[in-house]
Amino acid sequence: MRWSGLAEERVLVKGGTVVTMDDALGIIRDGAVLIEGDRIAKVGRAGEVEREGKPDRVIDARGGFVLPGLFCGHTHLYGIALRGALLNIRPPSDFLQILQRVWWPLDEKLTNEDAYATALAACIEMALTGTTCFADTYSAPNGIEGSLDAIARAVNEVGIRGFIAFEATERRSHEEGERGLRENERYLRSQQGNAYGMVSIHASFTVTDEIIRKGVEISERFGCPITIHVSEGPNDVYHNIERYGKRTVERLEEVGALSRRAVLAHCVHLNDKEIAIVARHGASVAHNPMSNMLNAVGVAPVPEMLGAGVNVCLGNDGYVFDMFENVRSAFLIHRVSRRDPTVLSPKQVLEMVTVKAARAYGMKDYGSIAPGKLADIVVLRPRLMSTPTTGDPYAYIVNGVGGAGVRHVIVGGRQIVEDGRLLTLDVEEAERRILRTMERLWDRLGASPPEAVEPLRLGR
Repeated sequence: MRWSGLAEERVLVKGGTVVTMDDALGIIRDGAVLIEGDRIAKVGRAGEVEREGKPDRVIDARGGFVLPGLFCGHTHLYGIALRGALLNIRPPSDFLQILQRVWWPLDEKLTNEDAYATALAACIEMALTGTTCFADTYSAPNGIEGSLDAIARAVNEVGIRGFIAFEATERRSHEEGERGLRENERYLRSQQGNAYGMVSIHASFTVTDEIIRKGVEISERFGCPITIHVSEGPNDVYHNIERYGKRTVERLEEVGALSRRAVLAHCVHLNDKEIAIVARHGASVAHNPMSNMLNAVGVAPVPEMLGAGVNVCLGNDGYVFDMFENVRSAFLIHRVSRRDPTVLSPKQVLEMVTVKAARAYGMKDYGSIAPGKLADIVVLRPRLMSTPTTGDPYAYIVNGVGGAGVRHVIVGGRQIVEDGRLLTLDVEEAERRILRTMERLWDRLGASPPEAVEPLRLGR
């Protein structure tokens, strides 16, 4: 396949409404973005930017929107393996049973081949729907070593960016948790291309303080993000109160897990005191509204977090990989939960998948369209222009455009999607390889995957 765009090219994206997600630059009608190499060189009105000289290539954005590449702040790429799967299991009645009967049995069957295939499938979907960066945590207790190399290979083949980590957990043994941390540390020493390393702890109810502290130490030593699932379901809160006499965030604060490098996934069951603790330490929260609805765990107190000054980004948790759908869900779920149509604005939810996600993962040169920033850009145009784009572009994008409207995607100055087609690899051939691998995985899962009946016994 032809991969359009060389890093040394001067590329001009012109003619659309540029939604910069930069407060100083705002919205630029009939705008243009000049890219030199992997960076944005100039942003402004088309006529003004064109005076900078003739580009090597021009991308026509007329009638559409130009916005930063979306950033998924929390995902599990391998979650795509369960799409449409038939599992002959007892129907789960709560979140813990969903973990026991669905996710943990899947984890135990995964191989590095599965890690690559699921990452490839998810990355293709994200690229085609405008996501150019993500943060992924992987879990496979019988396939730990080398798993991050397999995921990195898929990320770099598709041509997007991603933070990747293995989810350290002591669900089955303390040694399993140690091996997970070692895989993160090993990968951090030899990161590959645009697949950046980080540290991941599964959740506080499946690890001891020792594993959390070791994960924090690795994060500090490498200066990388650390992520952990926090109070996704009430079981996390109950576990910490029963064992430690503290709520989840209180325990994490005590063991030193909260800092500006920390990204706390979900945070559905936080009280006001915990929100204040998160804000005080400058930790970020990855909100996953579609997954929270799917698992029926509740609605995260995002308005309260924002009011307290917490940096909140948006993830898909390995469920629906089109981040525009997740944006729309975040916009709507808090309205219906609060019965308040003013609780979150369209601009606020778009910030969660751009500038706020970049802030959560320490990417100062990402998340907005401004000179000097990385040239990760999406050109979005509705399939049918039913109304003019001269109104509120934030509202237009959130309410009226989805991943199907993505026309062009540029990552680091290289165009990886052109007119809705992925340029970096043969999608049909990739699909055949992915399906062969998934068929073998489904065969291993069988009609009735084994249920993890005692997941909380840490043996410590």
